[in-house]
Amino acid sequence: MDELNVEALERIPIPEGLENRLSKKIDEWEQAEKKAKRRHLLPKTLRYAAVAASVALVFGIGLHFLQRDKSLDSAVQDTYQDPVVARQEAERALQLLATNLSKGMEHLEKARHLTEKTEQTLNEQLKILK
Repeated sequence: MDELNVEALERIPIPEGLENRLSKKIDEWEQAEKKAKRRHLLPKTLRYAAVAASVALVFGIGLHFLQRDKSLDSAVQDTYQDPVVARQEAERALQLLATNLSKGMEHLEKARHLTEKTEQTLNEQLKILK
């Protein structure tokens, strides 16, 4: 088949409707290619929109934190104008802390005592088993 024999090719029968089927297939390929081009436009647009939204979001968050920091700076002030009242409130808070800490220590002491008793009972049972 090194040489193209035109006469032999012309003698090959062509199926009916082949030309119509080929043209339909070519049209389908062209439409698919157009759709593919349209699909490529949409993601590019979405990328630009996503970048713009990200920039706007970062800008908004930064602005929010700047506004919040300014409001916190102006809100920090002494809660008590009278130093005597402030001292009394501080002593009351420390007393409350000490009371709650003592209660916690009592519970811890009870737990330690219970642990020692359990350990002693366990050791006695182990001695009996030996």
